[in-house]
Amino acid sequence: MEDIVIKEKGSKQYDCSRGCDVERTPIGELKVRYNPRCCKLSTYNWMEGISQKRYSDLFEVRFKNTRKIFFRNTSGQIIKKGDLVVVEAQNGHDLGIVTLEGPVVLEQLDRHHIDPDTYEFRRIYRKAKILDIERWQEAISREHKTMIRARQLAARLGLDMKIGDVEFQGDGTKAIFYYIADARVDFRQLIKDFAEEFHIRVEMKQIGARQEAGLIGGLGVCGRALCCSNYMSDFQSITTQAARCQDLSLNPQKLAGQCSKLKCCINYEVSTYVDAQRQLPEVRGPIELEDGPAWLMKTDILRGILYFSYEQGSLSNLYPLPAERVREILAENRKGIKSASLQNSGPDVKQTEFISAVGDDSITRFDEQKKRRNNNRKKNNGRKKEGGGGNRGGNGKKKAEKAGPANGDNGAQK
Repeated sequence: MEDIVIKEKGSKQYDCSRGCDVERTPIGELKVRYNPRCCKLSTYNWMEGISQKRYSDLFEVRFKNTRKIFFRNTSGQIIKKGDLVVVEAQNGHDLGIVTLEGPVVLEQLDRHHIDPDTYEFRRIYRKAKILDIERWQEAISREHKTMIRARQLAARLGLDMKIGDVEFQGDGTKAIFYYIADARVDFRQLIKDFAEEFHIRVEMKQIGARQEAGLIGGLGVCGRALCCSNYMSDFQSITTQAARCQDLSLNPQKLAGQCSKLKCCINYEVSTYVDAQRQLPEVRGPIELEDGPAWLMKTDILRGILYFSYEQGSLSNLYPLPAERVREILAENRKGIKSASLQNSGPDVKQTEFISAVGDDSITRFDEQKKRRNNNRKKNNGRKKEGGGGNRGGNGKKKAEKAGPANGDNGAQK
């Protein structure tokens, strides 16, 4: 039994590109199970258990990475989430995993602007059999070698392109080559070389840098899965203006993601900052005060606080003012009235609103504490040595007094 368990654990593989677990039993049977925890662009079925008869035959089928297509069940078999199904393809048939069923499928169709009444859905032929799964796994095992060889053929032709991924069809007769290129590429000769080399039908599909990051996946600086691989399917253009309106540092290393493009999350809060900026007064020059002019140095957009300084370009002594007070001062300046001084309230001495244990503390803070503890131990040991001699001497006298009569008694007994 122990050997069987070891073989089962050793033969189990996690295919996160397709969201399934592949396991070869000791008997030799191949088992493939759907793993929702390892699935890109996974959708939570918040309408699970709710039945809908009208579109109950529509299912979402997932293939490699982020490729998901909606199919209609014409097989007459009962199909549920997690089943491996053989579906209709443009040429031949493909194999995928059912990831969504029920009314939530209509919500996804609406998200992709698909009308279920007029759209021509491809068909689900049947549930996958053992022979279908075996052929599917054989095709998957060829993908990595094919990608490496395809890159070599593209480099030999001198094409300015990068082949990022290869996806084989379930029957192994066709492959999709995903590539990235900045300009138009003439790959007619490349397709011929691919067909002769791999003996398959070839489909070339161009993707962007963000789509490639979604195919590969990974973790962002926030510690969570990349948005492009987690839930994003539509990529909007991102400009540095979105970073400027949020007062973000225009540092390319901080603003760029793993795809070397601007992070998609920069656009998440742009509308909030734009609305908040409309509530702030427009300060074009210094405000006139009784003790001199003060310049606007920085703005807390969400809190509606503007920071002024009497020294132009200095961030040392800043005086915070709410937006309403700044409007009053600007109105008084337009009438030729100088407002009261800001020095009565005192400058804002708070540098940060929060403290990060990683960013603000020293990495060697633990070493410093250790040194202090060692010094304290040395001092305590020194004190013990100074006062320990008398104690030891006293203890020795007491032991000698106790030992004297005992030895005498023993001698008398002898």
